[in-house]
Amino acid sequence: MIVEYQLRILPGQATSEADIRRYVAREKKIDIRTLTALRILKRSIDARQRTIYVNLKVRCYINEQPQDEAYVPTHYPEVKGCPQVVVVGAGPGGLFAALRLIELGLRPIVVERGKDVRERKKDIARISRDHKVDPESNYSFGEGGAGAYSDGKLYTRSKKRGNVEKILNVFCQHGASTSILADAHPHIGTDKLPAVIEAMRNTILRCGGEVWFETRMDELLIEEGRVRGIRTQNGHEYMGPVILATGHSARDVYRWLYANGVEVEAKGLAIGVRLEHPSLLIDQIQYHNKNGRGKYLPAAEYSFVTQADGRGVYSFCMCPGGFVVPAASGPRQIVVNGMSPSNRGSQWSNSGMVVEIRPEDLDDPTLKPVHGPLHDTPLSMLELQEQLEEQCWLQGNMRQTAPAQRMVDFVNRKLSYDLPRSSYSPGLISSPLHFWMPEFITSRLRQGFETFGRTSHGFLTNEAVMIGMETRTSSPVRILRDNDTLQHVRVQGLFPCGEGAGYAGGIVSAGIDGERCAEAVAAYLNQNSTK
Repeated sequence: MIVEYQLRILPGQATSEADIRRYVAREKKIDIRTLTALRILKRSIDARQRTIYVNLKVRCYINEQPQDEAYVPTHYPEVKGCPQVVVVGAGPGGLFAALRLIELGLRPIVVERGKDVRERKKDIARISRDHKVDPESNYSFGEGGAGAYSDGKLYTRSKKRGNVEKILNVFCQHGASTSILADAHPHIGTDKLPAVIEAMRNTILRCGGEVWFETRMDELLIEEGRVRGIRTQNGHEYMGPVILATGHSARDVYRWLYANGVEVEAKGLAIGVRLEHPSLLIDQIQYHNKNGRGKYLPAAEYSFVTQADGRGVYSFCMCPGGFVVPAASGPRQIVVNGMSPSNRGSQWSNSGMVVEIRPEDLDDPTLKPVHGPLHDTPLSMLELQEQLEEQCWLQGNMRQTAPAQRMVDFVNRKLSYDLPRSSYSPGLISSPLHFWMPEFITSRLRQGFETFGRTSHGFLTNEAVMIGMETRTSSPVRILRDNDTLQHVRVQGLFPCGEGAGYAGGIVSAGIDGERCAEAVAAYLNQNSTK
């Protein structure tokens, strides 16, 4: 017999599957000897009240064993000799596009400007150690994309729940813990995700696809309004329709597209800082307990959102028990991001704290550019990002040392004479963020912090440090595509994909978009084969 139960239990009763089995047997009056297996289907923490509960949905197998696997596997056939499709970029959009192409009987040729996920880690270490950024191998470029070394969170607000489940199951098939299928906010962790990414690459190769690293697309080959393939930096050409999944930091791609008449438009984004608290303080606030999370609860998360002068102010990519990392992708830039290992065990918790900016806001005098007026082109938001990142670099003594300010000092417009210890390994330098960051951003951040401090007592504190700047929340450009075919609006055979194209906002949503683009390519090839 198989029975499912909804449980609401204390954290100490949910520490292991064995503890949950004992609880179910006792509460549901089941002989524990007959409870042969138990599977957790959904898990979330309810910390709204002083007594914390864990909500569980469990499937109990009584006098029988599960006949199905813990995840739903996908069959990937051999595709040698099949029609080929070029996939530019090996982030989540590109990897899931390639795997879906294989499912559909097409052969993916994946080209990635950066290195494989293991070699890439060495270049990332040099950013903190030597303050040098390899423009082709960093936190943004390389196998796995920006998400590989910036937390690996798999939470999305996408309504396409079937697709979300498919993405999570594919991750499990390639080595991720099946706990991500149950958790309300699933998370793999930066220490575990590289092995999963490698396994996905090996599936592509085993099935007959190709994956080329340190291979940068320099131009699309377009003839009579149709993409025929790409040319790389070494002059090599790969032919076939193109899924363009280059990520939100491939600024050279945006510039090439704009210069060559491929339609793009400026897109709204959000810019601000990384805000880092001691994780114990966040645990105390969120769990309503001066002792913090205690023995049985995970590092606490938070999510804040408000409106200030007509624009959203909100937390972004919250990393409990994590680290702030240097995420620049080129010279003369400081960009910060956050990550968490799988155990979320560091003594800090951080989040982006950002302000919504729309293209029309560029005319606002309180958002005046640092180095002169922005050009009135679809690349104007990209230029804003670049100018702010360079200004941040100048404030950081032209190294990866990040400008920073205590939270209350920022609200009170005071320079911080010292800074708390931080997880940001290249180091911090005290800087008046309230003075040199645009007033459009700082005034709204101040209002947001005061609001968040009122709703969560203790959150607005000088124990927290603001680290500049968080600029890569999303793509500053959208590559225009048709809503039905997912092709570019003018260029046939070009399928802009994922975050870099302006159609996703994280690992899972980029993976979903990659699968959709693969399906659109299959329909395109089928349509053209019948003409």
